[in-house]
Amino acid sequence: MVRYHLQEWGTGPTTPQNYKEFFNMNHSKARNVIERTFGQLKKRWAILRSPSFYPINIQNKIILACALIHNFIRNESPDDPLEVNLHSAIENPGEDDGFIDVVNPSQAWTNWRDNLAQEMFANWSGAI
Repeated sequence: MVRYHLQEWGTGPTTPQNYKEFFNMNHSKARNVIERTFGQLKKRWAILRSPSFYPINIQNKIILACALIHNFIRNESPDDPLEVNLHSAIENPGEDDGFIDVVNPSQAWTNWRDNLAQEMFANWSGAI
């Protein structure tokens, strides 16, 4: 059984009890950060709001360029319009525009993920 809504710090039943719970907790945190980041980038850059027909290596460069320019604006502009309006914006993510519908797991990926999760849990539980 894998429990959710866990806390990394503290003691008792709300902390992860095994490597799967610890991995899921950290994966969820990372996914939230990534989704918020892409949300901000999509608000600023129209090219990221619709499906891309560019080759994957060009798509990677487009995303990187958008992120770099976004960070430059945030660092250099004291009155970033996106930041000013961020708190009053209404979140409406709409439909998913991605092309990937399903990712079929492979045994190699499952093994890699489980090994990573076990190593992360061992490091974390040894540090408590």
